[in-house]
Amino acid sequence: MTGTKIDGKIIAQSVKDRVKNTVNELKSQGINPCLATVLVGDNSASATYVRNKHTACEEVGIITRDHKFPSSFSQKDMNELIDSLNNDDSVHGILIQLPLPDQIDEFEAISRISPIKDVDGLTPHNAGLLAMKKAALVSCTPSGVMEMFDYHKIDLEGKHVVMINRSNLIGKPLYHLLLARNATVTTCHSKTKSLKEFCKAADIVITAVGDRTKFTLTPDMIKDGAVVIDIAITHHDGKLRGDADFDQIIEKASFVTPVPGGVGPMTVAMLLKNTVTAASLIKGYGK
Repeated sequence: MTGTKIDGKIIAQSVKDRVKNTVNELKSQGINPCLATVLVGDNSASATYVRNKHTACEEVGIITRDHKFPSSFSQKDMNELIDSLNNDDSVHGILIQLPLPDQIDEFEAISRISPIKDVDGLTPHNAGLLAMKKAALVSCTPSGVMEMFDYHKIDLEGKHVVMINRSNLIGKPLYHLLLARNATVTTCHSKTKSLKEFCKAADIVITAVGDRTKFTLTPDMIKDGAVVIDIAITHHDGKLRGDADFDQIIEKASFVTPVPGGVGPMTVAMLLKNTVTAASLIKGYGK
């Protein structure tokens, strides 16, 4: 048996097409959706991610404002910048590229963003709304995974989902999204015992470890016909890889995401979607 590749590029394009239509509608009403990004330091990977986000925004007609600062940027400077962006009516979405230098408290910075402009869905306010199934702005990678399930009509009700991640960025928001679809969710992590047994019992395995020296999802860890969503991204043997070897896993699974070209493009697409959602909410069209 050979499973189906979940092509994130194709699904992401379908999201972008919808976003572009919404941008055009908003512009016809005098609203120009705008995303402000904040990059601190000289992390080359972070710089690449921000650049890719700006390119994607340009493709769908979203305006961007790029804020770059040296590694010496202080907490006080960050707080003042966020306050300024919160009060700027022409800015609809604020994205702080993580990680931040040690002198800047990540929680303090994220918490300071106005919830209605929180296009990463990471503020305590929006995290709480998500737990109560009331969030309009949801963390981009988890919402991108849900979009993949919907695109392929993968039914989640009653399914046993094993998720290997418990982060605020991926595991926790995805847990609530899956639970809202009536899935049974088991969250595993670095301290979980008998991880293989959990995975073998799962209908759907979602993995986001990102360290091949500590974990690799192998075919003997999943049951026949399982769905495998690989969110991880790491360099391994000179190539960009996830937690699983796609060519081996797809021989046993029903659906699998590749790395690269799987969940990654969805994260950017959902950021665009969140930005136009924020613009609509701010102007009162989401009420």
